[in-house]
Amino acid sequence: MAITRILIANRGEIALRVHRAAQEMGIQTVAVHSTADADAMHVRLADQAICIGPPAAAGSYLNMAAIIAAAEISGADAIHPGYGFLSENAKFAEIVETHEIVWIGPKPEHIRTMGDKVAAKRTAGALGLPLVPGSDGAVESPQEALRLAEDIGYPVIIKAASGGGGRGMKVVNNADELPTLMSQARSEASSAFGDDTVYIEKYLGNPRHIEFQIFGDGKGNAIHLGERDCSLQRRHQKVLEEAPSPVITPAERERMGMICADAMAQMGYRGAGTIEFLWEDGKFYFIEMNTRLQVEHPVTEAITGVDLVREQIRIAAGEPLSVQQDEVRFQGHAIECRINAEDARTFVPSPGLVTSYHAAGGMHVRVDSGLYAGYRIPPYYDSMIAKLIVYGRTREGCIMRLKRALGEMVIEGVNTTTPLHEALIRQDDFLSGDYTIKWLEEWMDRRVD
Repeated sequence: MAITRILIANRGEIALRVHRAAQEMGIQTVAVHSTADADAMHVRLADQAICIGPPAAAGSYLNMAAIIAAAEISGADAIHPGYGFLSENAKFAEIVETHEIVWIGPKPEHIRTMGDKVAAKRTAGALGLPLVPGSDGAVESPQEALRLAEDIGYPVIIKAASGGGGRGMKVVNNADELPTLMSQARSEASSAFGDDTVYIEKYLGNPRHIEFQIFGDGKGNAIHLGERDCSLQRRHQKVLEEAPSPVITPAERERMGMICADAMAQMGYRGAGTIEFLWEDGKFYFIEMNTRLQVEHPVTEAITGVDLVREQIRIAAGEPLSVQQDEVRFQGHAIECRINAEDARTFVPSPGLVTSYHAAGGMHVRVDSGLYAGYRIPPYYDSMIAKLIVYGRTREGCIMRLKRALGEMVIEGVNTTTPLHEALIRQDDFLSGDYTIKWLEEWMDRRVD
């Protein structure tokens, strides 16, 4: 079926990204926004804009009834959720489809399965993805946890089944710690997610975080678009991503990529998805799957030439994959810096008026942002305000271009994390690609520049 008008159920740079892809396909867009985002760039550029509620996300971007009403009022025949907010809410996806509106995302049952980390791990194992040793499902009691931990071997990690962002997650070094830390994990999980279910896995000491981008047509065909290395993290939040990973060989990429693609084909998966792994000593261990577009998708676009948002829209409209696996080519290197409106040292949020703005430019430099001079960054949402993506024929060339581009970025009136990125990419460990998920925080603790 042809899609003629897409309602973008999101805000900021991702709403602008979806708008641009739709416009290039000849599709009209509808922006929904809170009162705090009335002057946002995606609202200004969309064909139609509808206010759906107050600044708080619960009354606007998470307000399912208001979004559906906006779709019906505007005549939108499809909804793109972006990432965050309702993008991985199976109930919302079902409501959208019940109203005979095209959901630009995976099937609701796949969102639900992969959104529950216990069910996701069980499903991944059945599909042939390599797993971290751990419990088969939820762990109900400290006694059961102690038995499992003894079998797995310490250290172990307790995780919330509905978790994310590091909440409901505790590392246990010995049996004496386990009951107390399990209780804390359950309490955090209940408070953050309304679900105190936890499970246990072997704790990997110093791995990398590597994820594979996949695409399925919902009819049993799927491809992979290579990996991204997202190991540079602070408090489980990604700071910088690159593709390809500095430590993965072409043979490993092909082997693991095909394992992921075959798994998604078996599922009948539809649309974009990311399968995330921990990688240590040459081995991959499945940790979770994100059933949506990722923040870091531009680095994959840069090295493959595939427009992932355009592909999402095509697949949702019932069209076949635009490329087959043997047509995917990986060329060059790409790095993305997430720029937040935060103090670069304390990470205290810095909302406020942008008095001056100039985006970096030049060959193979891309900035995804809704900023402009005179825009007031609201204090109600995630602090990421821009993504700087740079491509080069080699990793070394890409880094040199990134240094230049960071120096060109001008965002005045608020604090940003640009200085952090400028310092980070000068470090020897980064330059050599020798880093893990622990490296960034350890470096930040000891940095003096």
